[in-house]
Formats: sequence, C-alpha cells, structure tokens
Amino acid sequence: MKRSLLSLVLVIMGTTLLAQPTQKPPLHGKNWMAITGKPLAATAGSIVFQKGGNAVDAACAMLAATCTMWDVLSWGGETQALIYNPKTKKVIAINALGVAPTGATVDFFKSKGYQFPPEYGPLAAVTPGTVGGLCLMLSEYGTMSLKQVLEPAMQLAAGYPIDAQTANSIERGKDRIKEWPYSAKVFLTHKGEKREAPEAGEIFVQKDLLNTLTKLVEAEQNALKKKKSRKEAIMAAYDRFYKGDIADEFVRGSREQGGLITKEDLAKWKPLIEEPLMTNYKGIDVYKLQQWTQGPMMLQTLNILENFDLKAMGYNSPKYIHTVYQAMNLAYADRDFYYGDPAFPPQEPIKGLLSKDYAKARAKLIGYEKNDAFAQPGDPYPFEGKTNPYLDLLKQRVALTDSAAGSGNAIPKHDQTASLNQTVPGIDEAYMDRLWRGTTSVEAADTSGWVVSIVPSGGWIPACIAGNTGVGMSQRMQSFVLDPLIDPFNVVEPGKRPRVTLTPSLALKEGKPYLCFGVQGGDTQDQNLVQFFLNMVEFDMTVQKATEAPNFNTNQLWLSLGGTKLADRKPRPGSILLSNETPEAVRNELKKMGYKISTGNRTSGPINAILFDHKHGSLWGGSSNNGEDYGIGW
Repeated sequence: MKRSLLSLVLVIMGTTLLAQPTQKPPLHGKNWMAITGKPLAATAGSIVFQKGGNAVDAACAMLAATCTMWDVLSWGGETQALIYNPKTKKVIAINALGVAPTGATVDFFKSKGYQFPPEYGPLAAVTPGTVGGLCLMLSEYGTMSLKQVLEPAMQLAAGYPIDAQTANSIERGKDRIKEWPYSAKVFLTHKGEKREAPEAGEIFVQKDLLNTLTKLVEAEQNALKKKKSRKEAIMAAYDRFYKGDIADEFVRGSREQGGLITKEDLAKWKPLIEEPLMTNYKGIDVYKLQQWTQGPMMLQTLNILENFDLKAMGYNSPKYIHTVYQAMNLAYADRDFYYGDPAFPPQEPIKGLLSKDYAKARAKLIGYEKNDAFAQPGDPYPFEGKTNPYLDLLKQRVALTDSAAGSGNAIPKHDQTASLNQTVPGIDEAYMDRLWRGTTSVEAADTSGWVVSIVPSGGWIPACIAGNTGVGMSQRMQSFVLDPLIDPFNVVEPGKRPRVTLTPSLALKEGKPYLCFGVQGGDTQDQNLVQFFLNMVEFDMTVQKATEAPNFNTNQLWLSLGGTKLADRKPRPGSILLSNETPEAVRNELKKMGYKISTGNRTSGPINAILFDHKHGSLWGGSSNNGEDYGIGW
C-alpha cells in the first residue's frame, strides 16, 4: 500500500513538472532554422540563409563563427558532422578529426611521466581538422563560395563585442595562457593590469586569425580567376592551410613551443566521408558517427532500453532513473573498452555491439534491487560470429575499476552558470571539470530538405596558439590511452584518431527527417542525448521542453578528458547527479539502491535540436536554457 501511494505521488509530481512552461520559447520556422552556441554565431547562419544558402552553407558559416568566438573550440580543433542529403535521401557522416602526429607514441608520453597524454599545450594537439572538414562539407554539399561563408567570421575576427562567458574564461586561464607567447598576445589585451583578459562587451580583435582567413579566401578567389570550378577553388584554400604558407607557420609555431606536428603530418591528413551507424528504436532510425566517437553508446543504450516499458515507469521515477542509468553504464563499459579508430587494426566488434540480441543479453543484467556499481564490458564477439581476442585483458581489467576513487558529478569551469546551487559533498573540483568539458553544437535545416548536425570542439581556452596563425591547437590527444588494459583499440600511435566524446545526432521517421540534435559536454553528451530523445519519444514533450527537462548523469565510466593519472580518470561507482527539482521521495528510493547522490540546478550541457513537423510543413527549434546557445528561424 505504501509503495502504491508513493507511485501515485511520483506520477502526480511528474505530470506537474511536464506541464510547467519552458524558460525559453520554442523556435518556429517555415523556410529554415539555424541554432548554435552563441547568438552572434546563429546570426551568421541566418545571414547566409537570407543570401540564399542552403543548410550546409549556413552550418559552415555558424561553425566558422563559433571557432572565431572561441565557443569552447577554435579553428585548430576537430569537426564531426551528420548531413541528410535530400537528393539521395541518405545520411552522410563527416570525419574531420585530426590524428596523432609523428613521434606521438606510448613510449614518448610514458618517458615524460604521463599515464595519459597531457591536457593542455602543444603536446596535447592532434592535427587540426575543422578547416578541412568545413572545406569538404562546403565543396561537396554547399552552394556558396568560401568567401561568402567565411564573411561573417572574418567580420568577427576584425572585432566583435566579446561575451562575458568567453572573457571570463580567458581571465580564469590567464596563468596558463602566459606560458605560450602567441596565446598571450591574442588573449591578454590588458597585460599587466589586475584583469588582463578583455572585459565583457569590449571589441575583441584577432588580427592574426583574420590574416589566416583572408589567405584562405585569397587562395579560393585566385583559383576562380584561373577558371577552376567552385569545388576546386575551395580545395585550393584547403591546400593553402594544410600544405602552403599557413601550414609552414602553424608547424613552426607549434614546434617552437614544444609540439610534435610536422608539415608532413598536415599534408597527409584528410577529412573523410563515411557511412554512419544506425539503430531503429520503435520505428525511428537514429544515426550516429562510427566508433571513433562515443556515438554508438547512445545506439547501444536505446537497444537495451527497447526491452523495457519506460513510459509505464513514469518520467524520472526511481525505476525509470535506475533502468536508464543501468543501461547507460552497460553501454559505457563497452565504449570504454571496445571503441577506437576503425582505420587501425584490430577491427572493433561494432556489429556485435549494436546487435539487438546482444542488447537483450545486456538488458537481462539489469536488476531492480540495487545499482550494479561495477558494470563491466560484455563480450559482443559471439554476436558477430567471432571469438574475443581480449578475454584475458577483460579479466585483468576488473581490478582497475574496483576503485574507491570516490563519487561525484562534474560541472565545467568554463561555464559559470553551472556552479550555482550545486551540492557536491567531498567532490574533487578537477574531476567535475573533466566529465563536462564542453564544446558546442551546430544544427541547421532548410525547406529544400538539407539537414546538418555538427558537434565541433578542440582548441578551447586556455588554448596554445600556433605561431602567428591565430589558430588555437586541439587538445584532443588526451583522449588516447597509453595502457591497452583500459582500451586496446584506443592506444596512441602516429596517424591514429583518438576516440572522442563528440557526437552529432540525426533521426529519421518513415524515411523522412524527424530530429536533428546535439549537446555540449564531454562524457555526458550521449547520456543527455539519450534522455532528450526519450523525453520526446516516450513522454511526448515538445522539442523545447525536452531540451530544458531535468536529466541525470552517471559518473560510473572512464573519463575521456583531463588528468594524466589513472586516479583522475577512474569510474566513480554509483555516483549520480540529479536535478535540484528531484523530489525527496525519489532521492530516498535511489539511496536505498546504493546510489551516491549529488544535485544541481544544471544537469545537462546546452541541448540544441530541430524537429521536423511534416504534418504542418514547418520546423520546430529547441535550445536549452543552460548556456548562451541561441537559434533563429524563418
């Protein structure tokens, strides 16, 4: 009787929560929609749309603008994208992640005392990917010239009123920025004063970056004068960055500061067009990038959850939270051990990992009495007719995760809004930063049917700028491991891509675009996207409601970012972050199951999404209230 009464109370509470108005209004559009991490960057997308560009053109303009505004990334970072092509009615994957440079070996990093590659500085850099990714997307699927698409970003580089979030990130990171002379020259506009970073609203000028972007446009325009095609002209700009004078200065500046990247590393690297991975959840095809990202983790989680009646459990009820938490942990355990660059042998067992039968086997491991604090990777190989070559490693690996590392949640230092009203007893602040380490997302759609979801990152503040290019270098090297016991598929070696947390998303329903979505964050990305997706599909939320709805986070996973010691990255068994809005009755039930609870007013990075309303021929946009993310529709 007591449990029935509790269930009734929780259903009423859940219904009340779902009925609350959103803090931001939903976006509406008939012709196009542009959403990204900064208002000015969304405006860049709208400018391109208004000039007749398609969603790819607009997405590239927003990508360029966010990089220029240091929206937790820069031009030397990496770009991951999914594109729906209405001409072929297929989803395309863009892999513009850089690779480990020459000399980046396990022995090299271990000789410097690292257990993981470093977080910051020139040794944290993989080769820059965003310029190549933008050029590839624009040349293959856009309609405009590079000059047209880069124009808003070039105006921003010439000087824009810097926002408080970025300005304060510079001030917080100024001690590290001073280690790199080219970074100090760009960022510390008031060197020697009490506040050395720009003030909010100050016109922030980036002369070196503007010069680099001007060189890209010059290369394109010169090629056009020589009667080259639009595509050839864009790729002439690409060549100038990766093989010409820009590459020369990038390499010189990197190596002067102790980096490993060579001119040959830049020239050999190429962005790739790939086949995405997909699973079907209750009639909806959900697309993710391949296993060099954590994206398949969301597909695995959905496959597991398909075996449960989530709607009957009730939104964010103890049983719902417990079931989703357990499913995510099982998928994360597989991610942590089996994901890596598919271009390097051995081949990851991705077919087995995404098997519905494997998901059923994993679902059977979920019990309702208590949290499984030490969920381990499964064995997907039999589900693709193979024998697991790493069974011995799996047995040895258990000791690594059986840790008293503590518990906690993670909030990004670079987003001050995150730290408000946070209850995190005994938690290591550095760990909090590592789990949530952010990025941005770019979502765009147009009336002709093009849809783009991009989650770019890398080169965030404090960034080491490569010489006089104005380009901040990536910090993605830290996502490699040095010990195959952690992940034999993700051990660093030259030319290899690290497994990243970056994970754009697209979903089709009845063969048509249904949802385009992405989120800021590190290891929290796919767990928040899983819940966003379920909010819409299982609980019939509007897209704006789903972006704002309270999520929960698990820390029971190996961190992909931050820290150079094993203790920095180990799972925090049973640790869960809940919203401040979570009823006390729910918290008490979860505590009985062994959960270590922390709470906060922010439980997800900013989620951006576009919903396709085929019934009315319109677009719905959602952009959560957790950051500066912003959208414009028409």
